[in-house]
Amino acid sequence: MSVEEVISRVDELASRTGGAAGAQSSVPLVELTGGEPLLQEEIYPLAEKLLGAGYTVMIETSGERFIGQLPQEVIKIIDVKCPDSGEPDTFNMANLEALSAEDEVKFVLSTRRDYEFARELTARHGLPARVKQVLFSPVFEDPQGKWPGLEPRALVEWILADGLPVRLGLQLHKFIWHPATKGV
Repeated sequence: MSVEEVISRVDELASRTGGAAGAQSSVPLVELTGGEPLLQEEIYPLAEKLLGAGYTVMIETSGERFIGQLPQEVIKIIDVKCPDSGEPDTFNMANLEALSAEDEVKFVLSTRRDYEFARELTARHGLPARVKQVLFSPVFEDPQGKWPGLEPRALVEWILADGLPVRLGLQLHKFIWHPATKGV
């Protein structure tokens, strides 16, 4: 799809009336995610056009690509890869300097070691004072046994014991649908 086709489809899905920036919409928020959105060069003009059409735009990224090229108004949600993710060396640390006060930082945790890594990085970079929110999210056990899960209660107890200014993030779709379900 072209950028224009995506905008048209978003307008259609949002039940936008009036066809212009500022027109009434039942869905004023658009989140660009899935795979790694910053791998697509069209993401930058798409984000600009969505902003220009009056949408609030969020991009959820793995943090491997630099977020600084995105329009400042885009709310960036970056996923910092923890040691036990299998991808700890893919995170672009320059992204921490490109964050704005409206952005979010997310850590998906599978072990106590991941938690300690996230706790230390959060404190070292003063993230709670610099971004809208810091999310600590427990990973669900892989249905095929590739990785263990982290019990949400254990994570909450660690957060409370350390008095961290972070928010627990639960992947609600994993509660609604089976954790292995794709596309939800």
